[in-house]
Amino acid sequence: MIQAQGLSKRYGDVTAVDNLSFTVRPGVVTGFLGPNGAGKSTTMRLMLGLDHGGGRTLFEDRTYAELADPLRAVGVMLDARAVHPRRTARGHLRMVAAGAGIDRRRVDEVLDIVGLTSAADKAAGGFSLGMQQRLGLAVALLGDPATLILDEPANGLDPEGVRWLRDLLKQLAQQGRTIFVSSHLLNEMAHLADSLIVIGGGRLIAAESVREFVDRNSAARIIARVDRPRDLADALSRNGFQAHIEPGGVVVVTGNDREAVAAIAMRAGLLVTELSQQQTSLEEAFFRATAGAAQYRGHVAA
Repeated sequence: MIQAQGLSKRYGDVTAVDNLSFTVRPGVVTGFLGPNGAGKSTTMRLMLGLDHGGGRTLFEDRTYAELADPLRAVGVMLDARAVHPRRTARGHLRMVAAGAGIDRRRVDEVLDIVGLTSAADKAAGGFSLGMQQRLGLAVALLGDPATLILDEPANGLDPEGVRWLRDLLKQLAQQGRTIFVSSHLLNEMAHLADSLIVIGGGRLIAAESVREFVDRNSAARIIARVDRPRDLADALSRNGFQAHIEPGGVVVVTGNDREAVAAIAMRAGLLVTELSQQQTSLEEAFFRATAGAAQYRGHVAA
């Protein structure tokens, strides 16, 4: 289990992380989300003692600096590019393994896990971004740790690689490990994560399951398709419902009482071909929850 307690960090007059506390539990994949500038990377650095600030983070009741064998306890990937460009993948991993007292045989094991066996003796400077990410993940896995902290591990991976990463992290979580992963890929996070830590402006916005987060940040809407959309919209309005017609004649009704909508359509003599509850995506829920916390906003001309 990871317990972050009162993490804080200021850069001059700017508060990057503001008294942030949360718990990451084992056995599930926990996604770490927030808009650009929310403080995610700074939070991860604070958790590991790489940045100085307030608060502390405990890994099974010890800070990272207090761990007797940190690579075997916590696997970390914050910057996959942190490797000498002339060193081979195997050479880099052997160097890290030697420093941590890890058997060299584990190097070949993790190279196989991340799919870099065929590139093991190639210089890392010639690696694509996706290959660098795989090498960074291999370093994180080297000590067979109980906890993984990964910052944007899917960057640069092709669709097959993203799916492989998802399956790997889920498998590791099912083994009882603690998996903490940040990402900007919201659609992928919807498939990967079981629970979420969401921050904005360095403050906690949510710490709950993906389903709870989506439900709490959803606008309940019903989708109706009928032979006479205008008649349905008018009948719904007369009965106190908010409804509007979208392009293609789809009637969108605010609320979740499908039985009442069906009864109104039946009394109006309408042919109903669809009456469904619209499901809000994680992406929509995220934008709704963090609407006031985005630091950088672009504009699209009308």
